[in-house]
Amino acid sequence: MNQVQSVRGTASLQFEPALVRVEGVTLQYKTPDHLVTATYRVSLDIFKTDRLVLLGPSGCGKSTLLKAIAGFLKPVEGSITLKGKPIDAPGPDRMMVFQEFDQLLPWKTVRANVAFPMSVNGVAHDEVRARANEAIAKVNLTKFADAYPHMLSGGMKQRVAIARAMAMRPDVLLMDEPYAALDALTRRKMQDELLQLWQDVRFTLVFVTHSIEEAVVIGSRIVVLSPHPGQVRAELNSGFAQSDRDAPRFQQLTTRISHMLFDAEAVSPEKGPKP
Repeated sequence: MNQVQSVRGTASLQFEPALVRVEGVTLQYKTPDHLVTATYRVSLDIFKTDRLVLLGPSGCGKSTLLKAIAGFLKPVEGSITLKGKPIDAPGPDRMMVFQEFDQLLPWKTVRANVAFPMSVNGVAHDEVRARANEAIAKVNLTKFADAYPHMLSGGMKQRVAIARAMAMRPDVLLMDEPYAALDALTRRKMQDELLQLWQDVRFTLVFVTHSIEEAVVIGSRIVVLSPHPGQVRAELNSGFAQSDRDAPRFQQLTTRISHMLFDAEAVSPEKGPKP
């Protein structure tokens, strides 16, 4: 099967409704000087167990769109739904992992950090501990369950944040450039671990990055956004793994996406990507 094809065309063969539907979404936010249009009439569908990557240059609105899916920001035009119901506020059915290492509570241990969202969302005490221990084990941090964030490396802190999110068993896991601040070797390791976790649990992932290689490795589907304001330039299938980085098809796909991002004439809504 051709590695590059329409996401909508592939998704339509699944004969299942979209888990998350983004329809004609325009997002804006205010700065001290003016009103910024972050995305313009973006439409996409996210299906159960998708690994959907939002890829684009800085300022294209990909993180803003992720925040809207999380419920932190409301569209000025269009709609976002989860299981057919409008998203109008944050909720435990959508858990976010941020880029910053300081997203953990510094006065709580790893186990307590993972347990905290469950505790405040009414999960029974015995189940909280069991689910926290299970999530910590899945990210290979059992030996550090009683450690505090200041004792952990940046990569380990991100693994705790992932465990905390996964312990809530959300419908969608949202990740906003979570590995951007890590060194190259740690970043590759974290990518491998995330893919292995997905193989074990088969959750639905929406992942934001500006790295083309990371998008191709992480994503089963890649949505390429244009520069500001963000619009969908292309929807592609990937499905590569870390071990495929040196494969000719991997390099061909990353080169093609690079052209889409940096060649203003490479893609247009009417013509689609150049062959």
